[in-house]
Formats: sequence, C-alpha cells, structure tokens
Amino acid sequence: MALKCGIVGLPNVGKSTLFNCLSSAKAQAANFPFCTIEPNLGVITVPDERLGKLAEIVHPGRIVPATCEIVDIAGLVKGASKGEGLGNKFLGNIRECDAIIHVVRCFEDDNIVREGGNAVNPVEDKEIIDTELQLKDLETIEAQLTKNQKIAASGNKDAKILVNVLETFKEVLEQGKNARSVTFENKEEQQAAHNLFLLTTKPVLYVCNVDENSAKEGNKYSRQIEQIAANEGAEAMIIAAKTEEDIASLESYEDKKLFLDELGLEESGVNRLIKKAYHLLNLQTFITAGEMEVKAWTFQKGWKAPQCAGVIHTDFEKGFIRAEVIKYEDYLKYGSEAAIREAGKLGIEGKDYVVQDGDIMHFRFNV
Repeated sequence: MALKCGIVGLPNVGKSTLFNCLSSAKAQAANFPFCTIEPNLGVITVPDERLGKLAEIVHPGRIVPATCEIVDIAGLVKGASKGEGLGNKFLGNIRECDAIIHVVRCFEDDNIVREGGNAVNPVEDKEIIDTELQLKDLETIEAQLTKNQKIAASGNKDAKILVNVLETFKEVLEQGKNARSVTFENKEEQQAAHNLFLLTTKPVLYVCNVDENSAKEGNKYSRQIEQIAANEGAEAMIIAAKTEEDIASLESYEDKKLFLDELGLEESGVNRLIKKAYHLLNLQTFITAGEMEVKAWTFQKGWKAPQCAGVIHTDFEKGFIRAEVIKYEDYLKYGSEAAIREAGKLGIEGKDYVVQDGDIMHFRFNV
C-alpha cells in the first residue's frame, strides 16, 4: 500500500538527521536552511518482533516485514503560504502525503541556526507551521466557496452539502484551529470534507527532538509540545535525533543494545517512531507463515477478510471462499499448525470477518 508520512518542520530542527536514521536513503544534513530542496523518499521496514518469533517455529526461507514510506520535505518558513522560501513546493509535497510527522526543536545549541533567532521556542515553531498550513487551507476553501455558493443557491443538493462543509471549516480555521478538529456525522458531509484534501485534516505526530540527556524523560520544551498535542487529541513523542544517528552508525546489535541500556531505553526512538507512523496511517498487519516465508502484509484497520485477501492478489478477493485464522498467541502456545487444529484453535471465517492486527491468515479461494 503506497501510503506515506511526510516529515515537516522549520529549517534546522533535525528533519534530515531523523530521516537518515529512518531510511537507507541518505539525505544531506547541514547547518543551513533549505538543505533539503527535493523531497527525499525512503521505504522503511516496520519493526515487528512477532515475525522473528514465528520464524523460530516455522523455519522459513526468509522473513519479509511490512514497510511504509517516509518523505523528508524541505523546511518551511513564515510566509510559505504566500510563496516565501520554498513555500508552494513545500505545501504541494505535504498535500501528497497521507500523514504528517512534525519535528519540533526541543534542544538548546547556540551553534545551530534557528529561523528567526537562536532562542529555543518550540510552541512558536509549531504555530508557524500550523499557521502556514491553515492559511493555505483557507485559500483553498475560499476559492471553493466562491464557485459553489452560486450553484447551491440554484438548489443543487451536492453544492449545498459542500458549502456547509466549507463554511464549517472556514470558521474553525479562522479561529487558528486545524481542520482535523472538525467532525461530521453525515456520510455525505464526510465524503465532501475528504475530497477537499485539506492540509490540516491530515493526522499528525509531533516529534520533540531533544538532546541526549533528555532522551528518556524529555525536558521543559518537549513537555510544552506534549501538552499541546494532548489538547488537540494528537500524538507526541520524544526522540534525540543526533543520538539516534550515533546508534544507527553502530554495526552490531550488542553495541546498539549497550548504548540504549546506558540511556535507560528499552527500544530505539527510531523503532518507536516507525511504529507510531505506521499506526498514524491507520495501518495494521496480518501475517502469512510457511516454509517459504514469514511475511507481514499491510492493511487498513477495519478491513474485512476479502479485502485483506486482495492485498496478496486480486484473484484472492474476487474468488474468496473463506479465511483460516490463527491468533498469534495461539501459534506461540501450540507451536505448529497441526497442534492448533487439534486444539480447535483454527478459526474458519467468512466475508464479514474483520481482520485483527497480528492475525495469521490462510485464504481459500476459487477463480
């Protein structure tokens, strides 16, 4: 599934350093604005401990993890909505993403240039990004309103629905709030809202880039962003991008584990970020396990069995008969498919079965 998250933020907040840690594609990282001009695209693997544990039982030829795409987008400056800096290009790149990873500087370093001055101010930095996105959305909405108000006045039902949606978004954006704070109960209104592809309707994860000493508990700056995120109903996390870069440079698992232990961390920030990005896109994983491979397959949360079968091959969905489902915990407990069958733990599910994260699936079909 070609869904992707865009890494955004002001210049020099650590976006490219973070991207380099996430992906084998190496973005240039330097201490000057607009270091990243073309968006860098990386396909990254989603850490999933379940695959390794299943492989210990099945002994497959290979393990194939799930993946998602991460885009490193050029830094934004105040006035981007009016074309300042790389504004129009930046905003266009965000529009192509399905979710936003918003990196906010939460560390002090006089040697790192900050747009508008060196004083660390994560709240102001966040608001600059928000304001520019909101202004661009208002521009989109006002253009649509001008076009559709006349059509609605003539009695067109669809235009009336759209105008109501546009006016609701406009009121919220003019209050300095993001469009994602609006919810519509009516399905027609929901569809009209979705078709606008507004920048501030995209789900967001705030990443507080802190210094190494704050990698575990955060600091006064990260706590400000975490509080704002909680008020918005958004997610936030702490990461020390420079430290993650040091961890990524280590070759052995043992060395990386030792480094993490010294910091008091059980898992690298990069792994936590990838998992959060995956869930931010509303994605989950089902698994196929056999002698050839143990493989993670990506699907949208809430999908039913035939839709998930179609992820493997369209013929599986067209000719779907049933799905044989094993729960991950049962696979670990009983140790083989034969023992699972004997224990009566193999589920036989039809077209209405909603697939759960971690389900081990085998599809029966006939085309």
